[in-house]
Amino acid sequence: MSKKKLALFDLDHTLIPFDSDYSWGEFTLSLGWNDAGDFKRKNDAFYEQYKAGTLDIHAYCRFATSAVCREGQAKSQAAHAQYMQQVVQPGIKPQALKLVQDHQAAGDTVVIITATNEFVTRPIAAAFGVYELLAIELERDDKAGGTGWYTGEIRGVPSFREGKVTRMEQWMAERGLDWGQVHTTFYSDSINDVPLLEKADVAVATNPDERLRALAAERQWRILDLFA
Repeated sequence: MSKKKLALFDLDHTLIPFDSDYSWGEFTLSLGWNDAGDFKRKNDAFYEQYKAGTLDIHAYCRFATSAVCREGQAKSQAAHAQYMQQVVQPGIKPQALKLVQDHQAAGDTVVIITATNEFVTRPIAAAFGVYELLAIELERDDKAGGTGWYTGEIRGVPSFREGKVTRMEQWMAERGLDWGQVHTTFYSDSINDVPLLEKADVAVATNPDERLRALAAERQWRILDLFA
């Protein structure tokens, strides 16, 4: 039996040339949803921790979703539609879209797997024509009399570092698959994604950060500078 082909993509700095979580935070500043000085200081600090591989993903998620939780569903979704139009759509480059579409045309199942939360990323994945999204899932206040909206806490295993491997294994198990039954190609820019890059049959360091570029050269992984 031939193996099922999966094309896995990180999102931020891989398929888009910016960090969607960070840019969404900056966008909410333009709406007056946060104190600019305090928010920028904390957002910048979390981003440096992410790049260094030291991020506390739960603390960051509470911070990153605080305005969305506070502003509520209708207002947040309207703002996100504006964010897609003003920030994301201009940032979707033809070469990135073509890379995804080439895998789809070859019959591969395309999955975006990202450490950014589902609220921010689901519309971005859809803009690429990708509907298999493994993002950080958010708890909702579903108790009796609750808001039904996000609480800021993470639901389940966060798709971050080793958690991306776990989430992929869960996704495959739901479809009666395991690593031995699939052929995986994984594109990522980040040193944080080494656990899943090591699991993939084909690892592609895509627009890699300095640490991942050095590791990819050492391990003879393909290096793709998609936005060069």
